[in-house]
Amino acid sequence: MIKGFSFLCIVVFLVSCGSYNRKIQRYYTQMEAGRYSAASRVLDNIKFLHRPRNQFLYYAEKGRMAHLMGLYDSSNYLLNEADRIAETRFKNTGDLIAGNLLNPMMQTYRGEAFERFMLHYYKALNYSYLGDAENALVEARRISIATNEQMDRTRERDNRFSRDAFSLNIQGMIYEAAGDLNNAFIAYRNASETYLSHPDNTWYGVRIPSQLQKDLIRTAHQNGFTGIADRFERQWNISYQPTPAPEGGELVLFIETGKAPVKEEENLFFTLLKGEGGSFYFADPAGNFQIPFDLNRYNTNNVDIGDLRTFRVALPRYSAVSPRVETASVTINGMGYTPELAEDINTIAFQTMRENRIKDITEALTRLAIKKIAEAGLRAGGKAIANNKKGQDKAETPDEKKKQEEKAEAVGAAMGLIFQAFSLAAEKADTRNWQSLPAHIQYIRAPLQKGVNKISVQLPGARNITRTLEVEGKGGLQFVNIH
Repeated sequence: MIKGFSFLCIVVFLVSCGSYNRKIQRYYTQMEAGRYSAASRVLDNIKFLHRPRNQFLYYAEKGRMAHLMGLYDSSNYLLNEADRIAETRFKNTGDLIAGNLLNPMMQTYRGEAFERFMLHYYKALNYSYLGDAENALVEARRISIATNEQMDRTRERDNRFSRDAFSLNIQGMIYEAAGDLNNAFIAYRNASETYLSHPDNTWYGVRIPSQLQKDLIRTAHQNGFTGIADRFERQWNISYQPTPAPEGGELVLFIETGKAPVKEEENLFFTLLKGEGGSFYFADPAGNFQIPFDLNRYNTNNVDIGDLRTFRVALPRYSAVSPRVETASVTINGMGYTPELAEDINTIAFQTMRENRIKDITEALTRLAIKKIAEAGLRAGGKAIANNKKGQDKAETPDEKKKQEEKAEAVGAAMGLIFQAFSLAAEKADTRNWQSLPAHIQYIRAPLQKGVNKISVQLPGARNITRTLEVEGKGGLQFVNIH
């Protein structure tokens, strides 16, 4: 029993550590300061990230740092490793046991849906910068595969984030850069229809960009789909006028601003109540949730329902680091441009978490109820073991009998208390997330002159950050992203 207690204490210590944000704070500090090489070295020294269950985060963070340092081959290798982990759709037995007996943070992290889509964004840019059109097209096709898989998942989980309009828009750009105008049109149409599926033409905080509307109408005309083009021209009140291709080609400039939200732990309290017909349900004090619970599915012979009365549920919640969109201003060769919002990671994170809240609470309450039932079983089992030992003693005075009964009660209570302490310490929210992502991504599409093009990007306000760069106009469609 002492050995078991020691083992449980060790496990409790291991699972009762702080939030993920605090565990990687040294890395986060370097990353925020723009010291990407130092941030990458810090990542290598965080042992927590090298555990198999956390390797998606290690590879995703390392991959983005390599991207920001211009190490595009290395970045793709690392991001592909993260993608490989994310593609493992079904949890193994060990993951399921860890989730039920400990907490979700002990399971393999495979990334939130929007994090998995962002892998494709950075990989597509990497291939573009490497001049690897073939693999850029492969990445474009994988966006369709990822979208279909996410749609399957959302049907199972009943939330709305079934596709990422931003990824579909990028898919169209990749096809167009490769000269595949038919698939470019299809991708632009799929992205547009994602926005149009809502009355306000807004998808997770982003209104359909006017540039996307123009790209869809233009590629429809280029493919000879005049009927479709006319329909969208009327719908959006756009008059398409064909223009000659700019001599230096075109630039798509992505501007990444702010920092993605971080996850913190939130504690909610629930009571198990008895409803009509002997059914049971969980309810919170405010009456916001009433979640059915089938108590009959579990062996509750040794359980006093009063022992299951109150539950503390630890759940993750997002905390915004960069709550507002910092609208940039762009100047190219003296011509001013106003970027449009393309992806609002803040809104996606908060809204998808709200959509999944009932499912997450239900899973957490079920996990806690199983632990409570196991705790009651241990109490009864410990008492039975002690009583069995007592029955083996042949000579027993009334005083000895009383002592044995008290000992049996104590053994059962001790085993229950040990498991209770373990359960309380193990009840932690999964606060892991890809924290180096930006909060918002804006973009413009602009013509380039042949030769050197001077570009200035400014964030107005208190920060007043200005970035300057030069892009060689060499024809075709090319991409640049700045952070």
